[in-house]
Amino acid sequence: MITAVVAGVVGLALGVAGLAAYRHARAGRVLSLPDDEPELPAGAADVLSVIGRAFVLVDDVDGVVRANPSAYAYGLVRGHSLVHQELSQLVRRVRADGVIEEGEFDLARGPVGQGSIVVHVRAAPLGGEHILLLADDRTEFTRTAAMRNDFVANVSHELKTPVGAVSLLAEAIDDAAEDPTAVHRFAGRLEKESKRLAALVQGIIELSRLQGTDVVVKGKPVDVRQLLDEAVDRTSIIAGERNVRVGVGGAEEAWVYGDGDLLMTAFRNLIDNAIRYSPADTTVGVGLRRRDGLVTVSVTDQGPGIAPDEQERVFERFYRVDAARARATGGTGLGLSIVKHVVANHGGEVTLWSQPGQGSTFTVRLPEIEEREDDREVVASRAGGVAAGESEQR
Repeated sequence: MITAVVAGVVGLALGVAGLAAYRHARAGRVLSLPDDEPELPAGAADVLSVIGRAFVLVDDVDGVVRANPSAYAYGLVRGHSLVHQELSQLVRRVRADGVIEEGEFDLARGPVGQGSIVVHVRAAPLGGEHILLLADDRTEFTRTAAMRNDFVANVSHELKTPVGAVSLLAEAIDDAAEDPTAVHRFAGRLEKESKRLAALVQGIIELSRLQGTDVVVKGKPVDVRQLLDEAVDRTSIIAGERNVRVGVGGAEEAWVYGDGDLLMTAFRNLIDNAIRYSPADTTVGVGLRRRDGLVTVSVTDQGPGIAPDEQERVFERFYRVDAARARATGGTGLGLSIVKHVVANHGGEVTLWSQPGQGSTFTVRLPEIEEREDDREVVASRAGGVAAGESEQR
């Protein structure tokens, strides 16, 4: 009996001693683990935390040991690795040469899809074998610069034709001074080209103005039905010249928040476009609906329609489905681009349905707001002021 008790006490003591030895050994192993965090120069961590740019710190085997959320958001880092081969090659060059390098890269945004991001990257040695990458998103700047260059090139090309025509026609009139018939013919063509030039300049001005307008700051409640009625009135002359009737139907009033002048320009451009591409003795229909918190405006013509492969491009600046016909009708190629920008700035969308030989329907959807009585008075007085101003100009 005594022997059994003694054996139990000895076994318990050995168990306790074994557990203590295990815990001591485990603690020793934890304390002896290498520190994965790199030794940064004094103040470097504080600078990186407020630098406002994506950063990645890479070790001597190209493993990512530190990166901020922006680097992951840009798609530069996945897990503990650099995603793009271009950045890995940049790191290796800097490690080999010890010289700071920088460059601009167009990189895939993620593992799927066609999205890309343009980043300006600066790579520098930091603390022994570590390389620091600083990345700045230049995507929007690059795209804006490209759009600006394209726009300038397109404007130069578009202006060249009417300006050259005006110059040549002026010379022709001078040479035909003794021939009244020729003078009359050349003068008519000169007037047509000058109108086209004026329309092009006006379109460029409108496009520039809408890009600089803050709808949130300058907007106010406007009645879309009133704008549509006025837009139809402003296009009545060209409708009469082409013998095209324009009818407006649907809701008697519908209110949205925005810039009434810009919305007027967009609706007028849609109606004008429909009139220009409609055959004589046909009708352009303008509809207005209110549904599910949206105000929907549709403009339908009975024109030649647009082929499916052309429909994605009709909202591009200066793009024309039929360039020859556009010149004949006085189109500038800016009208639908202006519509798209105006509608987007008002939080809406514009879509197109069309079939060759069956006409086209452009549909604008804008967020609806509830009408207030004081809003009605503001819009009515503003519209009256615009109408009076136009009467004075005429």
